[in-house]
Amino acid sequence: MAEPTRKVADQADGANSVSPMAGKPPWLRVRLPSGKTPARVRRLMRSKELNTICEEAHCPNIGDCWGRGTATFLILGEICTRSCRFCAVKLGRPRAVDWAEPDRVAEAAAEMGLRHAVVTSVNRDELPDGGASLFAETVRRIRSRAPGCTVELLIPDFRGDRSAVKTVMDERPDILGHNLETVPRLYPQVRPQARYQRSLDVLRLAKELDSSAVTKSGIMVGLGETREEIEGVMVDLRSVNCDIMTIGQYLRPSQSHLPVVRYCTPDEFEELKEAGYAAGFRWVESGPLVRSSYHADAQARELRVTQPG
Repeated sequence: MAEPTRKVADQADGANSVSPMAGKPPWLRVRLPSGKTPARVRRLMRSKELNTICEEAHCPNIGDCWGRGTATFLILGEICTRSCRFCAVKLGRPRAVDWAEPDRVAEAAAEMGLRHAVVTSVNRDELPDGGASLFAETVRRIRSRAPGCTVELLIPDFRGDRSAVKTVMDERPDILGHNLETVPRLYPQVRPQARYQRSLDVLRLAKELDSSAVTKSGIMVGLGETREEIEGVMVDLRSVNCDIMTIGQYLRPSQSHLPVVRYCTPDEFEELKEAGYAAGFRWVESGPLVRSSYHADAQARELRVTQPG
């Protein structure tokens, strides 16, 4: 690749480096949710006492996704046991597990007529299985109430517990996701309670437990990583046979979170997409507003057309 592209996601000063007074570049402008469909989705979630990562994590695509009547369910409550410095989800002492939650998620998926449901969670490190059993029950309930709906899980690392990962993989989700979030060097600043190798091992284990599984991971750029480090993550993910990679711009949720070091341009995200396909991924989503569940329904249709028997 030509030398100028080496500055993608670099820490060096440049046109897209962020100064304290700088605003977001024009390609990061998004419209707020409006119209009947987002309002209906919000009412449905509140009526069933459900949370969405769309709201809790301040997702920039909420207007787009809710406008199409899609959402990513957040189970196991809205309070996380980890203090990742990029995430807007609340930190604290979680409430007791709500074992009726999978039923309500399934009801919502059926009422929305979803073809593809994405389910994620906060970290629940205080639970013996990290919440794996509730993930498994949610898959079962969705498939019972909405049999035409494929299911994608975006799981935490379960502290690397093999039995917890097996509990989830026994339900054979159509896509199993676990995000690396950033490059290894930045873990102490970005994910102080996580371990890069442990997250890689979760993805490796998912494939060992089900060789036909479609696995997925994602990272943010703009935290100070270099192009070489991003390419290193790609190599690591392919070494554990990860199928799908997502790459999006880190956006600071508040002044108490990590600052943005650099905004990558749309052209640079295209270069990263090309690099991802060259590395061997079956699907790469790369763009300023890309998040884990962006175009997830299309990925499920293309990479795993039929549900497991």
